[in-house]
Amino acid sequence: MNSNIQPLEFNGDWNLSPSLESTDHIDLKDKYGLFINGGFLEPLSNKYFSTINPSNENQISLIAEAGSEDINLAVKSAKDAYENVWSKMPAKERSKYIYRIARLIQEKAKELAVIETLDGGKPIRESRDVDVPLAAAHFFYYAGWADKLDYAFPNRNPKSIGVVGQIIPWNFPLMMAAWKIAPALATGNTVVLKPAESTSLTALKLAEIIQQADLPPGVVNIVTGAGSTGKLIVNHKDIKKIAFTGSTSVGKSIMKSIAGTSKKSTMELGGKAANIVFDDAPLDQAVEGVVNGIYFNQGHVCCAGSRLLVQESINEIFIRKLRDRIQSLILGNPLDKNTDIGAVNSKSQLDTINKYIDIGKNEGAEIFQLNCTIPDKGFWCPPTLFTNVSQSHVIAQEEIFGPVLAIQTFRTIDEAITKANNTPYGLSAGVWTDKGSKVFNLTSKLNAGVIWANTYNKFDPTSPFGGYKESGHGREGGLHGLEAYLNLE
Repeated sequence: MNSNIQPLEFNGDWNLSPSLESTDHIDLKDKYGLFINGGFLEPLSNKYFSTINPSNENQISLIAEAGSEDINLAVKSAKDAYENVWSKMPAKERSKYIYRIARLIQEKAKELAVIETLDGGKPIRESRDVDVPLAAAHFFYYAGWADKLDYAFPNRNPKSIGVVGQIIPWNFPLMMAAWKIAPALATGNTVVLKPAESTSLTALKLAEIIQQADLPPGVVNIVTGAGSTGKLIVNHKDIKKIAFTGSTSVGKSIMKSIAGTSKKSTMELGGKAANIVFDDAPLDQAVEGVVNGIYFNQGHVCCAGSRLLVQESINEIFIRKLRDRIQSLILGNPLDKNTDIGAVNSKSQLDTINKYIDIGKNEGAEIFQLNCTIPDKGFWCPPTLFTNVSQSHVIAQEEIFGPVLAIQTFRTIDEAITKANNTPYGLSAGVWTDKGSKVFNLTSKLNAGVIWANTYNKFDPTSPFGGYKESGHGREGGLHGLEAYLNLE
């Protein structure tokens, strides 16, 4: 080996040539109607709203806003399809349709990834490598379960529920649609789904895929609109179950609306997850896990590791490594394959994030942000971390839903557990240590529905996901995801 060769040192000044994903292959309409009874219809409300690209604020398309008559039509379509076709169809035939949808998602993966990035602002690498593959995987997985429900629930008599209403958020539009639709179809139910108003495009492209798969008309209906449209679904008398992913405040409102009715529900709500790093953890791996847990997804995940608990003895070196890693991140055009940090989904969401950053400063926490150039147009927030955070600080207690990390220290295992559990939420957590016994000890004591060990934000359709306390109830994924769409006698 030549002893004169010196290792390269990254000082944050490298300028990478743009590597933009092409948009030539995508097919987007100037205006989208409502997907009801197997076709796209003009809204009876005659109302439309714009969906924009959050990285440059340009309008992408016009989206229909469903009113009460539109929702009535969608629910009637779903009810007729349930009673006359889908519930009577042999399970193995239902399985074939679900499998066909999965294959078509795979075939259109590149187009779907680009549209997800254009509409939502997330980096193309995340859309391409996480969102779209997981959406296809969920349809594949539940296609396999459709004709095996008696084996999934032995000595029970699984029966479908009927028409289910599903409301999904803006952070993982296609993946959340798959999480909701696939198990509902596998268990013999029909669907009325509402995507978030700011990220409706991939759900509407999924409607086109459903058409291409020749799914019987009315089995899946996709209606677009804002919160008022969601309320119409929740309160409709023929909806038998509500599946909601979103904020805790909206989830509570939905639960109040359906209280006293026979409607079933699953709620996947907010979170304030703690990533706990012990002094025996592989530090570089833990740094990468922390960055993956909060920054690569811009904190726009309910299970984002937005709190970091570091053992006091390694706090100084870990924070230094974390700051160095943050400073190497690239903020910019979400369609650029070099980009790590894309755009915030909307101006209102950016305003919320900035409000919490100001709160953190006013509370006396020390702030560190990626030193980068912010584009003139679009909605952007550089990766941010706060140190010297106490348990009473607002930024350590409330969900921010942005790339903002609050860091605290701990000395003992009991202190780490107490701090991690001291929030109203209970969705997820992460543990970093090389001791398996320590992992098992914490997983039995942390109040979180999902706990990752020496990794973070890893998802699989076979694994249930969900929380408790103010993070909701019920599970999605795995067998638990099937049970939520069945009456078990």
